[in-house]
Amino acid sequence: MQKLTRVEGSHVSGISPCDGNKVALVLGSGGARGYAHIGVIEALEARGFEIISIAGCSMGALIAGIYASGKLPEYRDWVCNLDYLDVLKLVDVTWSPMGAMRANKVMSKLEALVGDRLIEDLPIPVTTVATDLVRQREVWFQNGPLLRAIRASIAVPGVITPVHIGEQVLVDGGLLNPLPMMPILAAHEADFVVAVNVTAHSPHPVTLEELLPRENTCDNRTDQERERDANIGGWMNDVREATKRLWDGLGGNSDEGSEEEETPDARGKREWGKLDIILESFDITQAALAKYKIAGYPPDVLIEIPKTVCSTYEFHRAKDLIGLGRHLADEALERRMPSIASDAAE
Repeated sequence: MQKLTRVEGSHVSGISPCDGNKVALVLGSGGARGYAHIGVIEALEARGFEIISIAGCSMGALIAGIYASGKLPEYRDWVCNLDYLDVLKLVDVTWSPMGAMRANKVMSKLEALVGDRLIEDLPIPVTTVATDLVRQREVWFQNGPLLRAIRASIAVPGVITPVHIGEQVLVDGGLLNPLPMMPILAAHEADFVVAVNVTAHSPHPVTLEELLPRENTCDNRTDQERERDANIGGWMNDVREATKRLWDGLGGNSDEGSEEEETPDARGKREWGKLDIILESFDITQAALAKYKIAGYPPDVLIEIPKTVCSTYEFHRAKDLIGLGRHLADEALERRMPSIASDAAE
């Protein structure tokens, strides 16, 4: 990891966004809500801005790498055509005590898209952020294999197995830095910094449908599907079973005061509930850390996606989440730069 240097000033770039069109972009972690990053990029490009540097964490790292590789349109087409069953097929369960899933199927798809690219060969400087559990510190990937850097950054602790590089045990960068502002400080040629926080706190829970203009919503789910999606792990039966075995191995296979034998289904739900707590706790921690990052290094333009718009793993809702990112980015850019037109209405 590079040595961190504090930069004084109220804004990271210290330059008025009216002075030019070069953007340093920060894409935060947040699971499926990270699809909104695609909409933000579309909004920036629609106004003629040039993205000259990107720092990303977890899903933000994935989108950053795909965009810098020039494959975002193909990735967008793929995820927008994923339905409920397609997402389920991407779940590759493992019995490892390090995590419930391997993410091999997703990484194979990404490899088919971008190939064996090196970060230093990308036309846009990219930094992805992971966390080293051994040394308890951030790790910045600014060179080396792009896919390995992405895989390390998306390894949600306890959910997706970590990446081992030498003595390092690497997991999701959101554990320490869900909104990596520091890496883009080196983008001295940037005219302004745009940060996208997809774990934003809202005073009251707000849904995706409430934020997205009605004419733009693509939500055609049935009532049964909406009820299913309200449960963060309701559709991941295989992962429930993996989690059950994981907790059995950790001695979590009994509850005090339990006298009646549970059915397999009830047991699976209870064991998944334990992992659900881990996931929600991780989400809350990321949201709090992101607030500190924003307070310490305020970006010129901040786009916030409330964490309540969907659960972390609703990866079959790409169309709406991309649309929400575009919509909220348009609003934020209009407030900051009202004189700059967009083709959003076209």
